[in-house]
Amino acid sequence: MKNVTLKLAVLGTLGLASMQVLATGFVNLPTTGFGTSAYTLCNTTGNFGSSTTTAPTAGANNTCAVFPTVETVSPIAGYGVSPTNSPDYSASRPAVMNNTYTGGVDKTVGTVTEYVWRNRTTSTECIYGAKFVAINTDYGTAAGSQRFEMNDFARGGFSGLAVDIAYFRFATNAEVVFRAGRTFTSVQHRASSISSSTPGTGYLALPGLSGSTASINGLNSWPLATPTATEQAADVNDNWVDFTTDANFADDDGSTKAASSMLYVKAACPASGEPPAMDEAIRLRQTAQENTNFIEVKVRGYVPSNSSVVTPVHTDPF
Repeated sequence: MKNVTLKLAVLGTLGLASMQVLATGFVNLPTTGFGTSAYTLCNTTGNFGSSTTTAPTAGANNTCAVFPTVETVSPIAGYGVSPTNSPDYSASRPAVMNNTYTGGVDKTVGTVTEYVWRNRTTSTECIYGAKFVAINTDYGTAAGSQRFEMNDFARGGFSGLAVDIAYFRFATNAEVVFRAGRTFTSVQHRASSISSSTPGTGYLALPGLSGSTASINGLNSWPLATPTATEQAADVNDNWVDFTTDANFADDDGSTKAASSMLYVKAACPASGEPPAMDEAIRLRQTAQENTNFIEVKVRGYVPSNSSVVTPVHTDPF
């Protein structure tokens, strides 16, 4: 009887452990990548935002997804202020573009909101959450309207650290995460035509493992053309985490989502006090999914320590 009880207890414990893993939704990003790619897939609907995506639920399309009650509540219990699991720290920062496309003038294209939840037990592990919300800014000096489209959200400062990621689609106007990677490089993905659910020829769901250390890789030109294998690659860079999404106030392909999901990185942090923030720690990338240009917008962001680095430095226009 004792053996049976013990076995049931062990099975129950394993079952709870499995449920906890599934419930958190967090996915580890190895410092060496995933064998053939620096990236792993999350939500595979909507052809990387070129057509309408399907929101994650508890039962489907939920790889990397978590489901807290609201965005200000930690996605994992035991993080943040007790007993509400609310953020220990938060910040709201403007996303300001200033490059040749704006004529050298500051144009605020959106806002990045950050939250940090510290583990109440270990104190040296935090969840860094961030979202981007686009605003109706015509940033260009050319004829017509040019609105910034954030296809990738990258954040740096994680060299040598264990990193887990997840996302929370907190509203109907928030886009899902298509993939996430331990890399500095955002890789362009295009449809076979605007608003198509079919990928363009040569565009990969999982970019090749090596061939580019650029901030953005792909074809900075239009009309649609076939990229080379090198133009669909991203080197592993364990200092950076990249989320591929599609947030734009008015998207050319018609599948407009003005906000990203809440994007989470779980990693080390100082044992006390507000984590440091560094200029350029967050990079918002427009990868020219449609008839647009490569653009990177740098934003100040939280990093794990004062010794974190966020190189390579930003260069305009991307």
